[in-house]
Amino acid sequence: MNKTWWKESVVYQIYPRSFCDSNGDGIGDLKGIQSKLDYLKELGINVIWMSPVYKSPNDDNGYDISDYQDIMTEFGTMADFDELLAAAHERGIRIVMDLVVNHTSDEHPWFIESRSSKENPKRDYYIWREPVDGHEPNNWGSAFSGSAWEWDEKTQMYYLHCFSKKQPDLNWENPKVRDDVFAMMDWWCQKGIDGFRMDVISMISKKEGLPDVPTDGGLYGNCMYGTCNGPHVHEYLQEMNQKVLSKYDLMTVGECAGVTIEEAKKYANAEGTELNMVFQFEHTSLDSGTMDKWCKKPIPLKELKENLSKWETELEGKAWNSLYFCNHDQPRIVSRLGDDSPLSAKCIATVLHMMQGTPYVYQGEELGMTNCPFGSIENYRDLESINAYHELTEAGLRQPEELLECIAYKSRDNARTPMQWNSGKNGGFTEGTPWIMVNPNYKEINAEQELADPDSVFHYYQQLIALRRSSIWSDIIVYGHYELLAPEDPQVFAYTREYEGRKLLVICNLSAEKVSFEIPGSVSWTQADRLIGNYEKQELSIKTELRPWEAEVWSIL
Repeated sequence: MNKTWWKESVVYQIYPRSFCDSNGDGIGDLKGIQSKLDYLKELGINVIWMSPVYKSPNDDNGYDISDYQDIMTEFGTMADFDELLAAAHERGIRIVMDLVVNHTSDEHPWFIESRSSKENPKRDYYIWREPVDGHEPNNWGSAFSGSAWEWDEKTQMYYLHCFSKKQPDLNWENPKVRDDVFAMMDWWCQKGIDGFRMDVISMISKKEGLPDVPTDGGLYGNCMYGTCNGPHVHEYLQEMNQKVLSKYDLMTVGECAGVTIEEAKKYANAEGTELNMVFQFEHTSLDSGTMDKWCKKPIPLKELKENLSKWETELEGKAWNSLYFCNHDQPRIVSRLGDDSPLSAKCIATVLHMMQGTPYVYQGEELGMTNCPFGSIENYRDLESINAYHELTEAGLRQPEELLECIAYKSRDNARTPMQWNSGKNGGFTEGTPWIMVNPNYKEINAEQELADPDSVFHYYQQLIALRRSSIWSDIIVYGHYELLAPEDPQVFAYTREYEGRKLLVICNLSAEKVSFEIPGSVSWTQADRLIGNYEKQELSIKTELRPWEAEVWSIL
């Protein structure tokens, strides 16, 4: 297995709008991020992935880009970005940009030209279709509710938007589109950035003929069926790799909705012809309902163990895993898999950070930040949540009160509340009025308090990250072989890691109850040393009594 810096890194995702506001306008910015670099260095991470900071009208919080080579006004200037990049590099921290090239904003110059006339040279930069029997060309639904097609009055045609109607999909079949995207990527690489997280990159090649797709009982068919892992996606990414990525020492991770193990082996192949790794969503979909994600179903632990172990085992030696529970599109894992307590936050972190792959920490995860009690739908800012509420209630498919409870549990806005820096006004995020409400528990959960408490969630994450990056334990934690133990146990997630004769045993009680766990006979030892745990140390024995949310990592010989 080839050793590389990006396999041995720990990535910290920043959602700039909600991280730190330096000028009091209620919106996080680049100078705010720069002011917190020493905090991130103390945590121990060595890569920052920033959600989009490009110029954008903000219909979808920056994922609708109107200029790839300029900075959003609210976030600052390109000079601010250059200063941030230099300051991060001085601290040994790399910066990975969010690359959003499945679609642009409808305010991007390419689209403005494209919709100006059918004869415009950029008409074919996007996906336009004539009406079929007086309506949309197919039954595809947008990921943000409603049809994925928008009627353009001027040219009397529909354009495709798999997300907001202000996010028209680019036509990757057009080689000029690909050349322009690659030139833009190269421009950023020459500026000195360290990689790309590629938004919905598995969707850039649509199914031939854009056929109707299954509706799964909803009003529209899920556009993912017609866009994910399409016929030319690997061809396009190999071209991207040849023309841009291979020329630089980068970290690349593709957000790949609908990806299977076999597809992931192509995207993140060990030969390095496409990307370094992918984000898959099987484990984050285990608590979805039968028709959509809006439910309060808990994540079933046995299925979670089975799924994560499948990816660990089947990618080993063939492709590289990305390890995450949280990001800007997921509710807080401590509220989803845990019980909002620091103990459960530490236990969940242990499960993830001891696996093979590159771990991602989402801002506030290292503090144990929780889901937010938003209350009314008026307090939400997320398009997906707002649109789903109105569409499903107005169609009579869901009762408002019941749906609001599900949105409170699953909304992306849970991850987007401001970072909780201290117990002062607005959690120290801003002196102004925050763009979205601050979680009211900021007085109990905040960075200042946790930095001062050696037993805090922050310091536990710091220890986990230090172990992964240490000269003593890095090889086994990063590269060691993974084997799941007790797959049928409904409360305990246990596994071993092994590398060149050394072995780690990881035992995590993912429940609020005391449980008895018997270590399988396949695991034996004469000496056991505990590397980390979230309780007072107890001796390791074949039959172990685990306290609520207890996590332990042992080196065994």
